[in-house]
Amino acid sequence: MDVHEVVRLLQAGASDREVAQLVGRNRRTVARYRRWAEREGLLAGPLPAVGELETRLARSLPVTLPPQQTSTVERYRDEIVALRAQGVEAAAIKTRLEERHRVPISYSAVWRLVRRLEPAATPETFVRVEVPPGSEAQVDFGAAGRAIDPADGRVRKAWVFVLVLAWSRHSYAEVVFDQRVETWLLCHRHGFEFFGGVPERVVLDNLKAAIIKASLHDPVVQRSYRECAQHYGFRIAALPPRTPHLKGKVEQGGVHYVARNFLAGREPEPLDVLNAKLRQWLVEVAGRRIHGTTKAQPLERFEQVERAALLPLPAVGYDSASWKQAGVYRDGYVVFEGAYYSVPFRLVGQTLWIRGGARTVELFTADHQLVATHDRARQPGDRLTTLAHLPPHKVPGLTAGRETCRTQAETIGPSTLALVGRLLDHRPEDRLKIAQRVLKLGATFGSDRLERACARALHYDSPEYPTLKRILAAGLDAAALDAASAPALGGRFTFARQAGELVRGLFGGTHDDRE
Repeated sequence: MDVHEVVRLLQAGASDREVAQLVGRNRRTVARYRRWAEREGLLAGPLPAVGELETRLARSLPVTLPPQQTSTVERYRDEIVALRAQGVEAAAIKTRLEERHRVPISYSAVWRLVRRLEPAATPETFVRVEVPPGSEAQVDFGAAGRAIDPADGRVRKAWVFVLVLAWSRHSYAEVVFDQRVETWLLCHRHGFEFFGGVPERVVLDNLKAAIIKASLHDPVVQRSYRECAQHYGFRIAALPPRTPHLKGKVEQGGVHYVARNFLAGREPEPLDVLNAKLRQWLVEVAGRRIHGTTKAQPLERFEQVERAALLPLPAVGYDSASWKQAGVYRDGYVVFEGAYYSVPFRLVGQTLWIRGGARTVELFTADHQLVATHDRARQPGDRLTTLAHLPPHKVPGLTAGRETCRTQAETIGPSTLALVGRLLDHRPEDRLKIAQRVLKLGATFGSDRLERACARALHYDSPEYPTLKRILAAGLDAAALDAASAPALGGRFTFARQAGELVRGLFGGTHDDRE
């Protein structure tokens, strides 16, 4: 109460009722002040200065407090204390109590009880900085309790991403299960699409998803985040180390506000359900509240002014990508998120940059030259190979399977197909490698000669690689076949002479000559 004003009115002859109405006090209180002023001789003559009057009042009029009234929320004291321990604000406590007890709760009663339970500490002094519309957003992660993973039903620790437009205080928030680079970038994309535009700069603390090395003068920005900023056209404004108060709009009005007024006190819910409720709350509750600083609704300020001041969204959203460095192993592959990607064999032993996008994985040299692009693996352990990356002499052995051998043999001719088929069908030994060596003879001697050599080997029932090679080396593939020398017995060709004699006749030398 303004004592100076009360005494002035009493000197002017106002009644206790009139004074009570003018200063908004009870008549009994005004009567006490009248009796005190009479004792002090203050109802006539000039009034002392305000400071002197307050001093005399404190010295000569004992303070008697009115009888303490029982709070209407006293019965919920234990619940209020528990919710405050979780960081729940008074407004959210009111909502939680109404949900639990199905009765109206006075916000003022909750606020007064909280103030009585928690005396206010001496605040630290800061200078508030305001910015023009569209010029700045502040962003941060904060703890969000626990949520249910829709994929497997597990209850997991969660985080809340909050992006606050500094001028209007309109916010975007999203609950996630991690703070990885991919999550950080995707949340930015969702936030910009929620606002329908991009702020000129984004102020952030030194999160690992964004800043590799914090510095007062020259922070090192994570490569993926730099790429995201270039795509959307915003500037990255990283704060100096250990100065979170410089982004107070997202610290207090963002993460703190969302955590205490929406998240605190909730039972775990499926992540998709929780985020749907959160988005609705951002518009219907957070966006329409009267902000304590601007004294206006954030959503109204955004719609009327700030939306038009934002940079336009690009035609295509940013393909969230993560970057890492990895060495090329001796087998010509790099490992990214548990999958293997081939690299040109000349780069074995070097260190490459890997850009993992949503659909592709790109490989770059240290000087930023693109050397390979792969579709992204579907799961860890997958191996993606481009044959051109392998040493040429290794490709045939990798690609020539049984069906490939039959296909190659068929293109050469029926005799080659028959001979290769016999090798591939042989049991119990596996003669795939021998069939591959037979087909390589076509590259050395020509397909026509190989076809004739296979016909000769089959005619004499000797479909073996050494026989074919000797036929080709001696030029016998051009010689006419002697039908009488290979009679069919039981449906199979056999020699009419001793094998040694036939070999000496065909190739010269002795039967023991081998390749």
